[in-house]
Order: sequence, then C-alpha cells, then structure tokens
Amino acid sequence: MTFKKPDLAKITLGVLFLSILIISCFMVLRPFLPALVWATMITIATWPLMRMMQRLLWGKRALAALFMTLILLLMFVIPLFMALANVAEKAPMLIELGTNLSHSPPPKLLWLQQVPLVGDKLYEFWQQILASGGQVLFAKLAPYFGQTARWLASQAGNLGLLFVHFLLTVAICGLLYHSGEKAADGIRRFAHRLAGQRGDNAVVLASQAIRAVAMGVVVTALVQSSVAGIGLLIAGIPYVMVLVVLMFLLIVAQIGPFPVLLASVGYLYWSGDTTWGTFLLVWSLLAGTMDNFLRPFLIKRGADLPLILILVGVIGGLLAMGIIGLFIGPVVLAVGYTLLDAWIKEGDLQPEAAAIAAPPKAE
Repeated sequence: MTFKKPDLAKITLGVLFLSILIISCFMVLRPFLPALVWATMITIATWPLMRMMQRLLWGKRALAALFMTLILLLMFVIPLFMALANVAEKAPMLIELGTNLSHSPPPKLLWLQQVPLVGDKLYEFWQQILASGGQVLFAKLAPYFGQTARWLASQAGNLGLLFVHFLLTVAICGLLYHSGEKAADGIRRFAHRLAGQRGDNAVVLASQAIRAVAMGVVVTALVQSSVAGIGLLIAGIPYVMVLVVLMFLLIVAQIGPFPVLLASVGYLYWSGDTTWGTFLLVWSLLAGTMDNFLRPFLIKRGADLPLILILVGVIGGLLAMGIIGLFIGPVVLAVGYTLLDAWIKEGDLQPEAAAIAAPPKAE
C-alpha cells in the first residue's frame, strides 16, 4: 500500500490565499464592525420583544421590524441628538466657566452647612483641606480647568460621529429584525461545522449571555437613569436630558448615578433652595441603590449563569475593550465557563463508563 505525499506547496498557497481573503474582508468591513456588533447585541437582547410585537401586528414581520426600529430611534438617537444640541449650544458658556475658574480663588462652599445631618462635618472637612494647603493645590490645578473645558467643547465633532454611528446601528438592527432567523441559522451551522454540537451549544449560550447582560445592565441603567431623571426634573435641575444620558453611561460603566445626583444636590444647596435640595438628596438615595436588587433579578431572568461571572465579565470587558466589552466580556466568560464545565464533567463520567463496559472478573 502506497501513501501519497501531501502537496506542501498547494497547502501553503491555499492557506496563504485564505488568509489574504480573510484579512481583505476584515479591512473592507472594519468601518462597519462596531455598528454591526452593537446591532447584533441589541437585536438578540430585544428579540423576544420583537416577536411579541409581531404577534400584536397581525403576524407581519415587516411592521414589527419597522416598529422596533422606530422605538430604537426614540430611545437612543433622538435623546443623543438633543444632548448634542445642548452641548453645542452651551459650549461657549462652558469655555467661559472654565476660564473663570482658572482665575478664581478656591470656593468657600458655605452652602455645605445647609446639607441635613452631615452638612457641618462636610463644611469643616473642606475648611481643613483649605487650611492644610488646599489653596496652594487649587492654584496649581486652576489653569487646567480652562484647558479641560476647551477640550470638552472640542469633542462635539466626535459626538457627531457617534450620532452617525448610532444611526447606522439602528439601520442594521432593522435589517436583522426583518431576517434574524436566517442570520442565526447561518451562525449556528457555521459553529456546528467547526465544533459539532458543542459549537451549536456555545452559540445558544452566547445569545443567552447577551440577553442576560442586556437585561441586567442596560435595562437597569435605563430604569435607574429614568428614575433619577424624574427626580432632577421635579427638583428643577436644568439640562435634564444631558444629565440623564450622562447617568445612563455612568450606570452602564458600573460607576452609578451618584456623581451627577450629588452634584445636582450641591447645586440646589448652593443656590439656596434647601427644600428641593433635601428632596433630591432623599430621591438620590432611593434611585442610586435600586440597582442592588434590580440587576441580580434581571440577570437571572436572562440566563441561568453565576451572577459573579456576569459582573466580572461586564467590568473586565469594559476595562479591556471599552463600552462594547460590556457585552463581549460576559459572553466570552460564559462560553468559556460552560465549555470548561462540560469538559470536566465528561472526564468524571469516563471512569464510570469504563467500569460499566468492563466484563466482570471470573471467580
């Protein structure tokens, strides 16, 4: 029996050609990849809602996809556009404020005394900071206030690109809503071709992890920022829409809404409105802590995965890959955790299977 030698030149050229083809496709699609990834995450997370709307709209997929696209426009694109308009309108005032701060002495913050319960201690602590060299430190940091304000104003162009990116994401979401089953079937067949049933299970698990993160992180951020925004609106804080968008981003980044809420409380006390300042302080405590019970409840509804695994994936993915890492991090950890668990369990079952298959010893 003769063995045919492998044609190394053919194999090498084939691998080289495929590599060049994959890299070329990646370079062509690279400008659209962030929007495509975001649209995939959003579509998977909201797919049950789209199916429910399809049942309500007489089973018409096109109407359901159009409705969901309009909802995304109302939830993301329009608020972002209003925030951009406010930032562009107030950019000169922001630069002027930063310039004034850079030439002003450190504030005395007399309004801290009006904060209930802890106001006197906060004011005393601030006076201790000023007495122990805080004025010198403020004088050194003051020139940077104007530079920071000018830098923030210069980012309006980048925010405009972000607005275009959001529009593209919403458009891709509409296409995926219309033909999501075909795309999902293609991905599952590709994964099955790579790793058999394990690959197919990994794709299903990834979709569950995405839905868990969307339920536990994004929905929590939407609810919490909306509740906090209602408090700001009732208390009469200006530019509520901009602050709500900022709180949403902070909550998604696992920082929470407290920086914005406490700054708003300080603004009310500084302006002399102690009644509404106290109201907003109490409202902030309620709105700022509601994620402690809302997030675990929603994550468990999205996927039966350890809560610590999802939270570590969210924070680690955010630090490693930016905002998109909120979804990619938990998906990678969830798939890796499940595959490792299945591999360990298969190793535990092999001795039992071998013992069952072994013939009994002759006595």
